[in-house]
Amino acid sequence: MTDVQAAIELIKRGTDALLIEAELVEKLKSGRPLRVKAGFDPTAPDLHLGHTVLINKLRHFQELGHQVQFLIGDFTGMIGDPSGKNTTRPPLSREQIMENARTYQDQVFKILDPERTEICFNSAWMNDLGAAGMIRLASQQTVARMLERDDFARRYGNNQPIAIHEFLYPLCQGYDSVAMKADVELGGTDQRFNLLMGRELQKHYGQEPQCVVMVPLLEGLDGVNKMSKSLGNYIGIAEPAKEIFGKTMSVSDTLMWRYYDLLSFRSSAEIAQLRADVDGGRNPRDVKVMLAMEFVARFHGQRAADEALADFEARFQRNAIPDDIPQVNVSVGADGMPLFQVLKQAGLTATTSEAMRMIGQGGVRINGERAEDKALVLRAGEAVVLQVGKRKFASVVLS
Repeated sequence: MTDVQAAIELIKRGTDALLIEAELVEKLKSGRPLRVKAGFDPTAPDLHLGHTVLINKLRHFQELGHQVQFLIGDFTGMIGDPSGKNTTRPPLSREQIMENARTYQDQVFKILDPERTEICFNSAWMNDLGAAGMIRLASQQTVARMLERDDFARRYGNNQPIAIHEFLYPLCQGYDSVAMKADVELGGTDQRFNLLMGRELQKHYGQEPQCVVMVPLLEGLDGVNKMSKSLGNYIGIAEPAKEIFGKTMSVSDTLMWRYYDLLSFRSSAEIAQLRADVDGGRNPRDVKVMLAMEFVARFHGQRAADEALADFEARFQRNAIPDDIPQVNVSVGADGMPLFQVLKQAGLTATTSEAMRMIGQGGVRINGERAEDKALVLRAGEAVVLQVGKRKFASVVLS
């Protein structure tokens, strides 16, 4: 296998699409370090594992000797991109944007090599573009072309409002590629329209069009919906080590392999061997522990990973929690839900009165520890193992 073929194989691992592969091969053959762009609108202060699918792919490019341009959309974040959504996303204030941007920078270097990462802010060129420049940019596309974007077309067809400024977002993202002279841009599958807009605008400005790498959207702890803080089915990379470990252990055995493919730094050959081991009779929980250890070590260090493992073994395995406990998603709302109601919703008790009685008798455990507070409220974003009596268990994702 040639170096270029090996590079393409690594780049394509875990991706949904590569456009255009032949063009990327030619760029790689040039031997020069490529400018690899990925943009993030700092809409929330913390990143979760869903974001790291793309960041891990940036790391792959760095391992191949290329330069990452980590773009913080401090300008476009004040517009609000509704990709994949049915409503206009509210813009953020300048203060919110900059506070969130600071935390992004701290978190991404847990994965990326600072020496091969350039942090960019698109206000650096968008503010200079001015009103006249923005009008010239808008003249490059038609309303009909904008309505080809799935979410715009859906909202238009359903008579839902689309604000004029929303049409500007994909144009601004595309212009970022022009300003940065990007060779490659990465994004999620819901960003396809915006990513291809960069190619179109680069051609208009006389640049060689960027190649596009699209990564899949990661399912959250419930195994169904996209990982999202708003749904409470996420693992935040800034969460405490024991939370990351425990939440990872709560995912189903099937979803575990999805996380290995998209999030692990282990080679494809290593993952294939782990699958073969499980097929051959190895306990999948052992393999899940390895994944949880990898995540904790990445974000908190090996010592924290060792401590999280010891805590897990003390609280779970010594209480003889079975391997095949059911996975349950319980919606607890913005204010959370009392433990006794969660027990009923999870099917662990027939009634809330039974749940109250079991708590009072010391027959309920949360993550291996006895629950004694009848008024305890569980909050969205947690993933817990609940036990009632000696034989009833459930791994519960609270959203």
